[in-house]
Amino acid sequence: MTNPIDALLGFTIASRNVRGRVVRLGNVLEQVLGAHGYPPAMEKLLGEALVLAALLGSTLQDGEGQMTMQAQTQAGVVDLLVCDFKGGALRGYVKHDAERIAALPQDPTLKDLFGEGYLAITFDQAVSGERYQGVVPLEGHSLAEAAESYFARSEQIPSLFRTAMIGDVAGGILLQHLPEGEVGRERLHVQHDHPDWEHAAIMAGSVKAEELCDPDLPLDDLIWRFFHEEGDVRVFEPATLSRGCRCDVAHIRSVLAKFPEDEREDMKDANGEIIVDCAFCSKNFNIAF
Repeated sequence: MTNPIDALLGFTIASRNVRGRVVRLGNVLEQVLGAHGYPPAMEKLLGEALVLAALLGSTLQDGEGQMTMQAQTQAGVVDLLVCDFKGGALRGYVKHDAERIAALPQDPTLKDLFGEGYLAITFDQAVSGERYQGVVPLEGHSLAEAAESYFARSEQIPSLFRTAMIGDVAGGILLQHLPEGEVGRERLHVQHDHPDWEHAAIMAGSVKAEELCDPDLPLDDLIWRFFHEEGDVRVFEPATLSRGCRCDVAHIRSVLAKFPEDEREDMKDANGEIIVDCAFCSKNFNIAF
């Protein structure tokens, strides 16, 4: 049985030309949220975003590649939301207007949170150096709906996302229809109303929040619960997820070293140090030159 916390499990159903992933976060979620002290509405939003980042980032075939998800707004309670995934490591943060949080409804929509905004999803391939980006409006009730819109518009791949967060655990599932079956084969046609896709999407779409977030329900058992009647369900090796803020003194120093000396002098404080804060981990780094 697959460790249900901080893990991701991929699977395929060849008979339905479907691939999918399930993810559950526990310690990673606690570490990311614990660094910021966000109000509940922002914790729920970032929790969903981290789940989506894991589901989306794990579709990269390049193990050194990076997926970045960024939501920006105009006149919204949320100014900026950023999450990324690289090699199984997740990080994210939310910049928001603390004074306007109290005015949010109990179950805010994307419009309540972001006003007029957009979602940008970027895939950077480390080996080939290629970059793919799609941008869609932040429409619907959740980030999961916006992600579905991204794949429908940018990739023309019928996709289903379900996410949930209960207490200190978050989980999600991604299901995608790939005509001709195998990942990497040419997509000759894509039909959102294909009977195989409709059947699989109905099954996955019935998942409950309690199932996605149940730490006592292994991920492979969750897949089996919905697809045990299908032929040829293949489950891949599970991937362990971690919190991965990539800031450190050496990296920050190398970035600052690229600035002209006079500009670095202007950055220094009274002690002769340059203070750099990381939005992802909420830490300050004092760099001396």
